[in-house]
Amino acid sequence: MLYVVAMPIGNPADLSPRALEVLRSVDLIACEDTRRLRPLLAARQIAAPAVSYFEHNESRRARALAARLAAGASIALVSDAGTPAVADPGLRLVEAAHEAGCTVTAVPGPSAVIAALSIAGIATDRFTFEGFLPAQPPARRRLLESLAGEPRTMVFFEAARRAAESVAEMARAFGAERLAALVREMTKTFESVLRGSLAEIAAQIAAEPLRGEITLVVAGRPKNRLAVSAEPTGQGAPLPDPMAAVNALCQAGLSLKQASASVAKLTGLRRRDLYQAALSARQRQSPA
Repeated sequence: MLYVVAMPIGNPADLSPRALEVLRSVDLIACEDTRRLRPLLAARQIAAPAVSYFEHNESRRARALAARLAAGASIALVSDAGTPAVADPGLRLVEAAHEAGCTVTAVPGPSAVIAALSIAGIATDRFTFEGFLPAQPPARRRLLESLAGEPRTMVFFEAARRAAESVAEMARAFGAERLAALVREMTKTFESVLRGSLAEIAAQIAAEPLRGEITLVVAGRPKNRLAVSAEPTGQGAPLPDPMAAVNALCQAGLSLKQASASVAKLTGLRRRDLYQAALSARQRQSPA
């Protein structure tokens, strides 16, 4: 039998009693990184041997593990965090196990997707998981533009170092006022939720670079796009002063016109005044 076991996404206390029971009982544990898994196993007196199973050896290792399953072994498949085969290695082993006629069963538990949705305060009746955004700007831009009309809530994973650039790109593709939540370091000591419009979030993280694990939840396109507005939530961090917000959005990738329009909607100031003030500041700073 192959057990697909969900692992904690931060807090080790989230490992379920059933998951512990399975990890103690199996013949072998397939994991992304044996060095990361060993301390967790040692702390719980689990003696099952572990073998690496990650992106670059997945095809070869899946066949070998499926052969062991077919011979009668029981194997637990785990990832470094969350549920295997969901934006993590695992799919090929699950496929191989089914093809070998073996039983595959889930040991459910932590999931960054579901955890972020549960605390984002954005519609969860229908959603789509888009995984990690492409690292290259042209590919990322094309993907986001293709999702601009998606009516369902969207969930993305993103690296902290690219978060400001990606959120700014979302503001361009989806509209600056689209509601979103950036969830960071879930279940860990410094967990935080930044909720507001894409323009607000882009300004905040452009001014204060992020660290840690990032999950983005973005509202789908409203039926009446003209009615889009970011409702005050009282939960997000305060924006910088208006000119700082315009500058931060420009640094994140928006044009001066787009940044001025976004900040005008958030503050009630005139877009033209913000645009002219930012333009004058640029002219003063440029060399003669």
